[in-house]
Amino acid sequence: MISSLRGTVLHAVSGHVVIETGGVGFSVFVPADVAHTAAVGEELQLHTNLIVREDALSLYGFSDRDELEIFGLLLSVTGVGPKSALGVLSHLTVDQIAEAVTGEDDAPFRRVSGIGPKTAKLIVVQLAGKVHHRVATAPVGAPATAVVDQVAAALVGLGWTERIAVEAAAQAGEHATDAERESVPALLRRTLAAMGPGAKRG
Repeated sequence: MISSLRGTVLHAVSGHVVIETGGVGFSVFVPADVAHTAAVGEELQLHTNLIVREDALSLYGFSDRDELEIFGLLLSVTGVGPKSALGVLSHLTVDQIAEAVTGEDDAPFRRVSGIGPKTAKLIVVQLAGKVHHRVATAPVGAPATAVVDQVAAALVGLGWTERIAVEAAAQAGEHATDAERESVPALLRRTLAAMGPGAKRG
């Protein structure tokens, strides 16, 4: 079992990267945010899960172990395969998944491509009691949650996935001025500037 991988990024496209380690290039399926931030020529470390099938060996990689664990839990749900599980983790953070499951809300999962109403309900039912919120301490000077949420919602409206939108808004907020932290338009401008004109959507 390949449980982790660290090496140089040779190639990165939506949902997929190639990492060279020890002279060997490994093709890895990854969430959208990992592919979005992976830079060719830079080092990348992933926590991985090797899926063995009769006709293929597929490697799935994640930026932290919580995501890897959620991926494994999603695979245990009836009707959820590796691609669907990866789709969930491309659109929702670990905490968003935990919140949806805890609140018995299958709507977030129904918005993921490839997840139908029945499967979305099964995710909520079968993961009940298995996923929990991570305890996190807000950084000094972090913006008000309401402002970050509104900026993230605006980014989703502009075409980015919910996962990328939430992480980009939060990261920009950490470096924002006091005035920007209190203004949705100002924080949105900072977030878009930080993401850059070439930022991938979806």
